[in-house]
Amino acid sequence: MAEPLSPSMRFVILHGKDGFVLVERLKRFQKALGEQFGDVSRFDFDGASAPLVEVLDELRTFGLLATHKLIVVDKADQFVANEEKRRALERYAESPMQEATLVLRSESWRPGNLDKLVAKVGAVLKCDPPDVGDARAWCGNRAEKAYGIRVDADAASALVERVGNDLARLDSELAKFGAYLLSEPEGKRVATKALVTALTGQTREEAAWEVQEAVLAGKPAAAVRKVRELVEISQAPEQLIIWSLVDLTRKLHDAARMLGEGAAEGVVAKQVKLWGPSMGPTLKAARTLGPVRAARLFHAAVELDRRSKSGLAGELPRTLEAFVAGMSSDLAPQPVRR
Repeated sequence: MAEPLSPSMRFVILHGKDGFVLVERLKRFQKALGEQFGDVSRFDFDGASAPLVEVLDELRTFGLLATHKLIVVDKADQFVANEEKRRALERYAESPMQEATLVLRSESWRPGNLDKLVAKVGAVLKCDPPDVGDARAWCGNRAEKAYGIRVDADAASALVERVGNDLARLDSELAKFGAYLLSEPEGKRVATKALVTALTGQTREEAAWEVQEAVLAGKPAAAVRKVRELVEISQAPEQLIIWSLVDLTRKLHDAARMLGEGAAEGVVAKQVKLWGPSMGPTLKAARTLGPVRAARLFHAAVELDRRSKSGLAGELPRTLEAFVAGMSSDLAPQPVRR
């Protein structure tokens, strides 16, 4: 992870989806400021609620015990969403204090005029996850430097396949391997593919099928429990669950339409790419729904995906639980009427 931040910078914006990179960038920057100025006093603000006057006062007030200040505003996207605050920061960026450094940090960010002004006196850095190849290489370097173990190439590939390229999650798994291998002699502390398979969670496809299987069973309570288990225990990303629901409803929609047109089940399964244990339950559910209800369900899942990416889905774990409960109810076996 290259480090383009310099202690000469007085205004920095860090934004991106990788929490580990966001934390590490700031940690390294603070260390560089300390090496440059000696003692550095750090003040953190919550951008969702911090008053503008308090942030500016802290920037402009000389420190009593340190020669330099580091002011960090988290959830900065919410802070600058207020026009008055954004305009004030734009004016500040034109002539920042030399005795203080301001860092805006946020997962989401909308570029604008503030970015251009900040770039003149500091930096605007995107902190997104690396691509798959870089994530594998990072695992090897991080494991050796932070945990004193080696990760062979097959193990790194298996780990990224199972966890994804989010560095925070990868680092958590590497720490687990380090603790597990601690009792081994130094030269034999090697994380292998077998160890990854034994200690790390499921692949994206395995976790997705667990969600789909629970929904297709037509038991709302069980489906809710499965979502809660994946989010709270397995720490599966909510977006993975949404992806699996969109994937399932798309298959149900396509299968229901083809079955409604009289296609044979074997033809439908091949066209929709159903195989293994998923084929029977998916075809049965498609017949239960029919083309019209399946289309509504598919559109609802796509809308859930859209709202989640726009921050409009409310408390996402609870929203997901409600969605799978409703979907499972639609697929529940109907009581036989006598």
